Amino acid sequence: MKYLVALIMLSVNCGILAQTQTITGKIKAVDEMVSFAKVDLVGTDYGTITNENGEFELQNIPPGKYHLRIRAVGYIEKIIPVEVADKQIELVTELEETDLFLNEVVVTGTMRETMVKKSPVKIEVINSSFFRSNPVNSVIEALNNVNGVQEQVNCAVCGTNDIHINGMEGPYTLVLIDGMSIISGLSSVYGFNGIPTSLIDRVEIVKGPSSTLYGTEAVGGVINIITKSPEECPLIDLESNFTTHQELKSSLGITPRLGKQVYTTISADYYYNNHKMDFNEDNFTDIPLNNRLSIFNKWLINNKEGLPVVNLAARYYMEDRFGGTLQWTPDDLGSDETYGESITTRRLEIIGSYYFPVKNRNLKLDISANNHDQDAWYGNVNYRANQKILFSNLIWNKSFNNRNHLIIGLTNKFQTYADNTTSETDEQTYVPGIFCQDEFNWTEKFTVLGGARLDYHSAHGLIFSPRLSMKYQVGHFTALRLNYGNGFRQVQLFTEDHAFFSGSRAVMLMEKLRPERSHNATLNLNHTYTWMGCGNIDVDFFYTYYLNKILPDYDYDPQLIVYDNLQGYGVTQGASVSLHHSFNFPLKVRIGGTYLNTYQMVEDENGIMTKEIQVFTPAFSGTFGVSYDFKKIGLTLNYTGKVMGPQVLPTYPEEYNIPEVSPWFTLQNFQITKSFKHNIEMYTGVRNIFNYTQPSPLIDSGDPFGDNFDTSYAYGPLQVRRFFFGIRWKLDRRDMNPSTTNVNNNKNNQ
Repeated sequence: MKYLVALIMLSVNCGILAQTQTITGKIKAVDEMVSFAKVDLVGTDYGTITNENGEFELQNIPPGKYHLRIRAVGYIEKIIPVEVADKQIELVTELEETDLFLNEVVVTGTMRETMVKKSPVKIEVINSSFFRSNPVNSVIEALNNVNGVQEQVNCAVCGTNDIHINGMEGPYTLVLIDGMSIISGLSSVYGFNGIPTSLIDRVEIVKGPSSTLYGTEAVGGVINIITKSPEECPLIDLESNFTTHQELKSSLGITPRLGKQVYTTISADYYYNNHKMDFNEDNFTDIPLNNRLSIFNKWLINNKEGLPVVNLAARYYMEDRFGGTLQWTPDDLGSDETYGESITTRRLEIIGSYYFPVKNRNLKLDISANNHDQDAWYGNVNYRANQKILFSNLIWNKSFNNRNHLIIGLTNKFQTYADNTTSETDEQTYVPGIFCQDEFNWTEKFTVLGGARLDYHSAHGLIFSPRLSMKYQVGHFTALRLNYGNGFRQVQLFTEDHAFFSGSRAVMLMEKLRPERSHNATLNLNHTYTWMGCGNIDVDFFYTYYLNKILPDYDYDPQLIVYDNLQGYGVTQGASVSLHHSFNFPLKVRIGGTYLNTYQMVEDENGIMTKEIQVFTPAFSGTFGVSYDFKKIGLTLNYTGKVMGPQVLPTYPEEYNIPEVSPWFTLQNFQITKSFKHNIEMYTGVRNIFNYTQPSPLIDSGDPFGDNFDTSYAYGPLQVRRFFFGIRWKLDRRDMNPSTTNVNNNKNNQ
């Protein structure tokens, strides 16, 4: 009897197995097959992952209706209904990328095109949607919402500001436009504000040493602003917004069609603010008045195969800004009775690239040139300066078996600087250099990047800067990166610090300043996951050790700013954590926090080393952003913000009762965007929701021509709550010929 039961059970099982089927398929993206994607049938135990070619197979699936779920790092989760019957199912499907940008092709950090997830150097990508979620008036304001990045206002009257990365001051950060170094020295004071967000395609940020590739200013990090390609721009791109503080910002881009191989785009960005505000009641304008115009023109010439041969762009920037007492008028320019700071800037930039017609297109010449004129009045002190920079970079690259990538480059930088001060700051410098970098894929999981740079500086001789980066792929979704670099920086004192003009303090140099040296190391752990969508976690540890660090001393004498090489050493160390998550429903969240410990060890009058905390450096800062799309009604909500912890501040005489440590504060913004037909968007919102501003950032504002007047005490927001309203509209070429679009859509559907 038991044999009969066994025979019956075996027959039943064979009948069931005979009815099962197999599901096979391929998962791909736009440019590649998607490997290591998770594939499963929802609500069952059937699941697998794709191989290196994006192929998968699910076997022994009983007949029935299922939902096939596909999840992959960097892509939006996809669910496909399938019905298993009497035939084998074969699927080919394509995934859509998320905004984690792991598959984004970047060039910063290694000087060659590579995907974010494959780069041995950690690169953070900020795309144009980031700028649209919180409209601002300059790139600096926008980057202030990036974890570990801080906007620092250096003069509370004229509004000079710069960017700090992981606690390192603005001069340690190199700003590139399309990979070219043109924002430095004098231009870093005001020129950074003149880069309009309307012409930006994306921003690539490298936190950590990059001096080997980009030179001596890339000690703390690199910000590479990639402008829009004429090949991808709409025919017309228009945006305008207005705030309740009477600020007007408008931009217009036009991209005419010239042919199949030649493209050009021209854009103009205008910002106007002529409304004097004094909410902190110190008789000075809270923010500077401004009349700023930036005109940008970019050309792209491709070969017959559609590959770029020539990239050429030019930008003209002019700005008139004013900050000062409410009683000041243009007739008071240079007055010693009514205080005002009036700065006129005129700047011309040219950048370009040429690909030589050699096999494999592996020889390229990058060039840039700029001329920066400034005519400024700080009270009754006139400051006129001119800076010219010519730069070239000849780059040769070679790949061996797709495992070894070699880059060799020759650079030349010529700079002239002249002003009307009596400090003998006029100079001409020529710095030639050579660099070499080799990226070697030791195994499929382990990549090593080594490089070295040798520059010759007329004042300091030969300068050697080594670099080492390593990336280890712990698993399919976890990567560990380690970077080390040695930095060198020549300080351009009178172009980096204008505090001696904006106040009554005089400048004193203790000795001939020696160039700074630094050692910088960063450790990055990156993990991506698929849970209720797709997410990415970044953990960074960083450490920088300085020698000969040049510091301004505001405490030596209330009437002096004393500059000297640090007799000791400086340290910047800390850690940061950031999380980006895209849910299965249209909710996206990003949150990050950075802990900093920045100090100098200096000798006191008794020869004892003492610890001094760096001013204007918060021990903790955090950023966040939340967005939700109501796709059916075309409505998007964006909530963004920044939290700043206490900062050690400069000390002043007790009579001014000025705190030496700043309080905690937060700056938060909200925006609603509504999409309409014909590519029209309207948006409105509020900035600085909780209306936090620091008290007057000016010391002795009642006597601006006196000995104690100081403008460098800005640690927090200076502009109160304001509402804004804006509109965007673009005209794509395909919108001008709907019939062609419909035909193409029908072909695609077939």
